[in-house]
Amino acid sequence: MFPTPVTRHLAWLAITLAFACALPSVRAADRSESTDIQVFTDGQHPAVHASTARVVLLDAPARLEATLSDGLPPDATAATAIVQQRLKQHPDLQRDLASAYQGVADAWSLGIAKVPAIVVDRRYVVYGTSDVARAAARISAYRSSHP
Repeated sequence: MFPTPVTRHLAWLAITLAFACALPSVRAADRSESTDIQVFTDGQHPAVHASTARVVLLDAPARLEATLSDGLPPDATAATAIVQQRLKQHPDLQRDLASAYQGVADAWSLGIAKVPAIVVDRRYVVYGTSDVARAAARISAYRSSHP
């Protein structure tokens, strides 16, 4: 049996509250290096050569929410209680949700329009590739020709 719209709404309310509580503890990494590389992608476009990059899977929130809401009963009260119990039993899930939504917020704040996208120094973006080395080479070439 599938959850009713009310059940889904209450489950999302519980998720939102959990996310709001965890958000202050999730911060972007402080990078002292001169090049900050972020890969915004999804599960269908895995990042390549990304050992020095922050990889953000924009479909992570949906996957985590599906895990959290799996098998919820149609009764809204029971579904809410189960979601709250799952979040208490798995604090890493709450942290992962907060981090996943932070990644989505970061993509939105940078104006990312499609995936994959590789952003360097929050200033340069290359769309259409998830290969960090290829994108970095293109950005380096652009920087050299436009000092």
